[in-house]
Amino acid sequence: MPDPVRAAAVRAVIIIALTLSQLVVVLLCTLAGSWLAFPMLLSTVASTVVATWAVLDIWITRQAWRQRNGVVSAPSSVARRRPLRRDPR
Repeated sequence: MPDPVRAAAVRAVIIIALTLSQLVVVLLCTLAGSWLAFPMLLSTVASTVVATWAVLDIWITRQAWRQRNGVVSAPSSVARRRPLRRDPR
């Protein structure tokens, strides 16, 4: 995986982990009847939007990297060789 794509993936994983942690806090605050549940819910919704963008950023970064640097193509081990042509002289 190229470095920019790897960086986007690491960023996305961290953001998703924080979003899931916020979701757990919202659940616990709701069960406890705390006033903090509603503000945390709004924060979690915003974090979900950011996490969605982070996942899309992986795909966008990957596509941009492929477009700029090309795809390294090599024949696989199961590819057949072209038959040799003989000169009809």
